[in-house]
Amino acid sequence: MTNEEGQLRRERTESNPWGLPVRTSEVGAAAASAAATPIGALMSGHILRDGELVLLILRPSRWFILLSSLRFLAVVLIGMILAGMYHEEVRYPLRRVMEPGVFLIAGRLMWAVLQWMGRYYILTDMRILRLSGVFSVAIFDCPLRRVARALLEVTFKERLCRIGSIVIIPADEQFGLGSWQMVARPREVREQIVAAINRVKQSGMGG
Repeated sequence: MTNEEGQLRRERTESNPWGLPVRTSEVGAAAASAAATPIGALMSGHILRDGELVLLILRPSRWFILLSSLRFLAVVLIGMILAGMYHEEVRYPLRRVMEPGVFLIAGRLMWAVLQWMGRYYILTDMRILRLSGVFSVAIFDCPLRRVARALLEVTFKERLCRIGSIVIIPADEQFGLGSWQMVARPREVREQIVAAINRVKQSGMGG
């Protein structure tokens, strides 16, 4: 590949073919971050095909860390409050009642951080992918031409945080449902996915 061809590919990767406001600095930073992780190495070495153009690389919003842990944290906090109310009756020091709760909260948040760090949403000119996992990598991989619909789902908690989830419904049941959970600017991201799907179907590519 000549220097001129390499420059053209970089410009195509950083450009926005649909004229939507995508910040290329974020995409570049995400790509660089991905390359430094085991999941990024797997993506670059075994998932992307020759000539496949990456249009978008995302992680979930950082709200993912809190919202994915919210139910567990609520249960622990309720337990800590009840233990604090009745610790005198059981004659147990309040500090020893609270320490396990603090440890559980910290542990759950650390696990959520690891989940967030290991989760990537990738849109190419041929496929849509989700990579997730901490100790092992789970991959959702569906050709764009086989995507029936991309639906935007926003729960009450997500609406408060101005994020949303995009559900990928394949036309072929063998691929199963995929979901890009808790992404920032969800409407804009969905528009890019739908535009990519339409381009592939109109051109007959994306097999």
